[in-house]
Amino acid sequence: MSAEKTKLKRLRRLERLRSIARQTALAEAARAEAALAQVANLQTRTAALIDAYRLRRDATTGADLRQSQRFVAGLTRIADQTAADLARAREAADTRAAEAAEAERRRAAVDDRIEAARQRIARKSADTAHPAKPASPLGTPLE
Repeated sequence: MSAEKTKLKRLRRLERLRSIARQTALAEAARAEAALAQVANLQTRTAALIDAYRLRRDATTGADLRQSQRFVAGLTRIADQTAADLARAREAADTRAAEAAEAERRRAAVDDRIEAARQRIARKSADTAHPAKPASPLGTPLE
């Protein structure tokens, strides 16, 4: 097997590895995006609960009002924690998306190298099958 064919074989193995790495990175990015969506949904629902309980006016005693205020304060703490979680989830999703893009660039680079190697092999085999005509004619002008 020629050196070019050996190199092509190695490049194909490398492409398979890079393709697996790309798929893994895409799966991680999808999981991070799903987590981000869940946290964003939780933040929206928590904010809606806070608004709903702040607008309630059904407290009949001071104890009911105090209990309602404590509940809203607890929800507000949860909302603050959720906002921090959302920022972390967004950062993680962005990181995973960047990793997936990098994995795709690496796989595409190997794919380009494979195509270049294939073209070199095709040119070499074409050159050996049909050698180029000499620049100057052979023989005498009478031939």
